[in-house]
Amino acid sequence: MRGLLVHETRLLGSIGRWVGRRPHGVGRGAGKAFGYARGQGAMMFGFGFVCVLESACMAVLLRNHPAVHRVVLVLDVYTLLLVVGLHAASVTRPHVLGNTALRIRRSAHVDLRVPLASIVSVRRELVTTHERGERGSDRLDLAVGAQTTVTLELSVPVRYRPLVGRPRDVRLIRFHADEPEALVRAVRDRVQGSVGVRAGDRTGDGTP
Repeated sequence: MRGLLVHETRLLGSIGRWVGRRPHGVGRGAGKAFGYARGQGAMMFGFGFVCVLESACMAVLLRNHPAVHRVVLVLDVYTLLLVVGLHAASVTRPHVLGNTALRIRRSAHVDLRVPLASIVSVRRELVTTHERGERGSDRLDLAVGAQTTVTLELSVPVRYRPLVGRPRDVRLIRFHADEPEALVRAVRDRVQGSVGVRAGDRTGDGTP
């Protein structure tokens, strides 16, 4: 319950960051940001529209029950705020490539730091079908708009702590980036420059 409360607080706080154009964890030498929210914009707009439509329908149905309508209206407005907050968190919490780690995020509920020294392969790879990982699986899929565009393979597992459920160690991470080529290139350059190892040897389209 505490985790869910913190998550919702972050979502609502992200709306203010979005309006004020104040991204989280970016700037002051934190690293280079890479967005991933572009692919979900239409879907989130659709969710918001459905919330507004549902609220209007309930207002008509409950017009003779003002007390009940007020309760439903509060719930509808709060739900709409959470939908807006979900998208705002995705916009204001981008992936961040620092000097020693790649910070992979998704909205307000995933914030995974991957040490550059543990990356053995990074490639652009479009995946649109993600099977549910089996128990004990070392693969993590962070799809946005039902797709991932970047795949990381690690030599040393990192601990992933989900919002609900038990933490687990992962070695293969698939996630989405709006500009996957730029992210892959930047990660390779940073790994080669700061660690001295080669981060992968191919992209999803076969380009070296």
